[in-house]
Amino acid sequence: MATILVIDDERLLCDLLQNLLREHGHEVFTAYNGREGVASFRQRRPRFTLLDLNLPDINGIEVLKEIREIDPQCAVIILTGCATDQLEKQARDLGITDFLIKDLSFDVLIGTVERAMQEPGTPAGSQAASVGVPATLREKHSILIVDDETQMRDMLTQYLSKQGYHVLSAQDGLAAVSLAERERPHLIVLDINMPGMNGVEVLRKLRAKNYAGGVMVLTGVQDEKLLNEALNLGSIDIVGKPADLERIRLAIEVSLILSKR
Repeated sequence: MATILVIDDERLLCDLLQNLLREHGHEVFTAYNGREGVASFRQRRPRFTLLDLNLPDINGIEVLKEIREIDPQCAVIILTGCATDQLEKQARDLGITDFLIKDLSFDVLIGTVERAMQEPGTPAGSQAASVGVPATLREKHSILIVDDETQMRDMLTQYLSKQGYHVLSAQDGLAAVSLAERERPHLIVLDINMPGMNGVEVLRKLRAKNYAGGVMVLTGVQDEKLLNEALNLGSIDIVGKPADLERIRLAIEVSLILSKR
């Protein structure tokens, strides 16, 4: 077992990595900004640190410099979505173990961490890795998009299809319940504010029909009562509109993994 620190302002990603690494027997701590990360590193002295570069207070390179002042030999993997050749060179000059680009396959990341811990101080790869949910796994996952906005529905259908998922869509709650009962998708991406049957009512009907897949809410609704009700009915995550496609993709990956638990 190793002590691992994850420093990333994406809370969803932090929480998922914490769960996955704990399942592999490791003790995992998280920090959501640079200063908190440095403080946690100083206190915990982890054997291994996963570090994002794009943090809200101080950037990852500055965090890495402070970590090096505390422990010049510790293992650090950069895990970031904002890679440039200059940033990678700066990080490698500071002695990182590896440099990974987000768009992330969790099994590849776990494998990288495990290999790096078996060979302390040895880079796990000579080039930055860019990985995603393996295409073979994506092809096995079906996703139902439920949204009354045609543009949003078509955009998500096109984007997720290109990512390799099998995508279904419904423009209202009634069609969604019918499709979900017939096709049993692995995940439903569900809007709340729809005419006729809103998203919470859809969730109630799905639960009554023993739908066993995951549900991720993607909505512009700010009504706290409705959103809490969606969570109480078993939604894995709530993503607010507008959201960029990368944020939605990551939330979908996480939701697919968590829906299996």
